[in-house]
Amino acid sequence: CVSSSGNSVARFSASQSDVAVFEALGSAPAASFHHALRWYNQIASYGSDKTALPGVKPTLEAAPANDDDDDVDLFGSDDEEDTETARVREERLAAYAEKKSKKPGPIAKSQILLDVKPWDDETDMKELEKCVRSIQLDGPVWGASELKPLAYGINKLSILSTVVDDKISVDDLTEKIQEFQDYVQSVDIAAFNKV
Repeated sequence: CVSSSGNSVARFSASQSDVAVFEALGSAPAASFHHALRWYNQIASYGSDKTALPGVKPTLEAAPANDDDDDVDLFGSDDEEDTETARVREERLAAYAEKKSKKPGPIAKSQILLDVKPWDDETDMKELEKCVRSIQLDGPVWGASELKPLAYGINKLSILSTVVDDKISVDDLTEKIQEFQDYVQSVDIAAFNKV
């Protein structure tokens, strides 16, 4: 094993153990193995003086050949396995995409606070509210309401409505309220929030 400093196989200085490994390698390691390459270049720099390095040169034995290992390529790839893996991955991705396309997305809703203004102080506000709540378009759900002072003794109706965005627009809702011309002078949007 080459140390991370690249100095020696077995110690902090070059020895005959390094020479034995150097000769067993036969050629320089790839540049991506920079520590091993640095060690190899250091041992190569000794040239013929390698025989003068301290220690006894060990005999390196090659691992015995094993017929079972011929089938195993640890660093290569098996084309059949890669093709099968790719096919399984594609099937799973297709199944996921199909499942996701069938799943309905979230229903977009908005909460709107409307200010409904009457014509004058003689307008029956309870009847006005009853008219507003009678609107049964596909989508609005009427919530809390209250009368708020507007001016000169006139009150406005502040009423909360939750609508499904795909089913009704705010403009459609305000137009429907303004159709009660006997009671409604105008409609303003006081607040608009996505739910």
